[in-house]
Amino acid sequence: MYNLVPLEPVDYLVIGHVTHDLTPSGPRLGGTAAYSALTARALGLRVGVVTASGPETSLDALGEIPVVSTPSAQSTTFENMYTKNGRKQILHHRATPISFESVPEIWRRAAIVHIGPVAQEADAVLPGSFSPTLLGLTPQGWMRAWDESGQVRQADWVSPEQALVQAGAVVLSIEDVGGDEERIEFMAAHTRILAVTEAAAGSRLYWHGDQRRFRVPDKYETDATGAGDIFAAAFFMRLLTTQDPWEAARFATQLSAYSVARKGLHAIPTVEEIQACMVEVF
Repeated sequence: MYNLVPLEPVDYLVIGHVTHDLTPSGPRLGGTAAYSALTARALGLRVGVVTASGPETSLDALGEIPVVSTPSAQSTTFENMYTKNGRKQILHHRATPISFESVPEIWRRAAIVHIGPVAQEADAVLPGSFSPTLLGLTPQGWMRAWDESGQVRQADWVSPEQALVQAGAVVLSIEDVGGDEERIEFMAAHTRILAVTEAAAGSRLYWHGDQRRFRVPDKYETDATGAGDIFAAAFFMRLLTTQDPWEAARFATQLSAYSVARKGLHAIPTVEEIQACMVEVF
């Protein structure tokens, strides 16, 4: 286990595997841990990452963000293929699971703790040794399974009730649940705040028994990878600072819409985009 820079307190802690994404132009760093961490940093937060990765994966794209990584023979490696029927994924390798014990004590009091698994690599229930102001979950990694060939399929999140009750907010995509509205309604009934992203259709938010939809401006889509992770980091940050879930959803929906026009980690919001979304309403 190692970290890239000396550890100091952080505002935003993300726990989950960074990924080694295979693309036609070559491998690149990906995963919720990477996209959300870089977005949180762009939003002005002090960020820490707890992950597991192999020697083939460079973390240089994370810049000066401190990383605590459990060594692994190989990184979690995905191949994503986008078709007219949606995304198809192959999981070629899965890195070592992440233990909450590997989280430094100084990071367990981060204002926002974001558990963002991509391949069932972390537990969903946070131990009592952590004391965040906001616990955010992006459960896509608990709703994935794969066969012997690595073909990824949508799966049930087994016994999510305790995690849903503990969470301050949950963000998922309509793709994560295979469009199953009953599952969305179940999760909305068992957690405080649920945000559901719906690609070009925008997002919807469930809070206090109410539901609102948030539309996105038209953007030319080049690469949708990471848009949901950018949404999640923006949503958690804005929720903590404003205590207004509706405003958090509006802001995150608008900000993440910019991301699809750029490829890979270049999708991370710019200062100009952040400033525009702070004031614009559409």
